[in-house]
Amino acid sequence: MVLSNEQYQALAQELDGLKQQVQAQLGEADARYIRRVLLVQRISAISGRILLVLGFITPWLWGLGVLLLALGKILDNMEIGHNVLHGQYDWMNDPLLHSRRYEWDIACEAGSWQRTHNVEHHSYTNIIGLDRDFGYGLLRLSNDFRWRLRNLWQSGTYLLLSMLFQWGVSYHELAGQRVFFGKKKANRQTQVSDSELKKAFFGKGVRQLVKDYLFFPLIAGPMWLWVLCGNLLANLIRNVWTSTVIFCGHFTKQVYAFKPEDCENESRGHWYYRQMLGSSNFTGPTWLHILTGHLSCQIEHHLFPDIPARHYPNMAKQVQAIAAKYGTPYNTGSFLRQYSTVFWRIMRYSLPGGKSAVKAL
Repeated sequence: MVLSNEQYQALAQELDGLKQQVQAQLGEADARYIRRVLLVQRISAISGRILLVLGFITPWLWGLGVLLLALGKILDNMEIGHNVLHGQYDWMNDPLLHSRRYEWDIACEAGSWQRTHNVEHHSYTNIIGLDRDFGYGLLRLSNDFRWRLRNLWQSGTYLLLSMLFQWGVSYHELAGQRVFFGKKKANRQTQVSDSELKKAFFGKGVRQLVKDYLFFPLIAGPMWLWVLCGNLLANLIRNVWTSTVIFCGHFTKQVYAFKPEDCENESRGHWYYRQMLGSSNFTGPTWLHILTGHLSCQIEHHLFPDIPARHYPNMAKQVQAIAAKYGTPYNTGSFLRQYSTVFWRIMRYSLPGGKSAVKAL
């Protein structure tokens, strides 16, 4: 269903009203929540690192240390880092939780991620040729992209990307080898020079490598190998989990893409409509929402990226009702169901042909 201009305007008014309603409620409860999550994250990470060193007592302690360290890294990446860097807690004026000061525990520098994600992806969600997140330049996810021989093994490419996801995110702004060979002079939206991009990529990447694979193993003394392997495994768990959550929110079977010409000079309502069609949710218990950074409610995140994510599950009920009112698809389902359609999409478009994902607007 294509909405009329009057419907776009009414949709914008309803969603703006919902946003304003939640914003008016923000306060101490939200501050306590994010500080509790930060405390749990730090306790998990510190406890995990201590248990890795105590692994000589029993392998069970080492295994528990890996899981706790992975939990700390997941919370830092998802519920804290992703949401803080969207400015969801800037109103607190807490230097530890401000989008301009926070630096997370992954290989991608915070500023680089904000440019490619906050500016590019959230502005041009699923617009062919403008949103590089739609397949990350590695995966063919619709018939709107020319099939190439390398797509035959893109299931393996996806697996490798998932395992190294923090590095894929870090490398994303460089736009592949084009920067290194001087074919891309500046970021399209933010006009960042090649030297700045390389500095962000190598500077943060080296710091992460030194921290996880040199500093902590060295201070562990004779347990250095156990600590090194524990850090490696914790990073792997975090990477695969993050990748899975991101793909379930963006690349399920029913997600749509758009043509640039259909999105020129779009109204607020048109932008909201596009975000709803280009995202998908999955259901689950509270702990699952927290471990995903509430990106289990990806639709609400794309509609309201600067609203503290803990409100998304409640907002989702109202957004789904609004979507039904305007005959707009609302893509949601269980975690396993949504992930199965992601896998279907990757496999289907590894072969020539397939349907276009473009939605006429």
